[in-house]
Amino acid sequence: MDDENKKILYVQTHGADDPARAATPFYLASTAAAMDIEVGIYFTMKGPTLLRKGAPEEIVIPRAAGGGAKLRHFIDQALDLGVKLYVCQPSLDLHGYTQDDLIEGVEMIGGAAFNGMALEADAVIAF
Repeated sequence: MDDENKKILYVQTHGADDPARAATPFYLASTAAAMDIEVGIYFTMKGPTLLRKGAPEEIVIPRAAGGGAKLRHFIDQALDLGVKLYVCQPSLDLHGYTQDDLIEGVEMIGGAAFNGMALEADAVIAF
C-alpha cells in the first residue's frame, strides 16, 4: 500500500433478525483497521437493530461447529481498532429508535454525510 491513507466504508443493511450476517462487516472492518486503513460501518435499513442497547449482548453469531460468539465481541474489537460506527437517521425513525436507544460509540448521520463519505472512500462494500 502507498503512503496515502486508504478508506473503506462498509454498509450494513441486515439486522438482529439475521445473526449469520451480523458479524462479517465488523470482522472485515477490524481487519482493515489493523492494516492502517480508515474504516467506517454505516448501518441502514435493518442495520440499526444491531446497535440497540442490549442487542449485542443477546445476538449470538452462529458457528458451523455449533455455539458461537456474542456480537458484542465483534463490536468491541472493531471499536478498539478505531472503526467508526455511523447510523442512518431515517432508519432510526423506521424502527422507532432515537440516539439514546443505541450503544455508545455510534454517530447518527444523514444522507448527505453518507454520500460524502462514499465519494471519498476507496471502496464501499455492502452487506
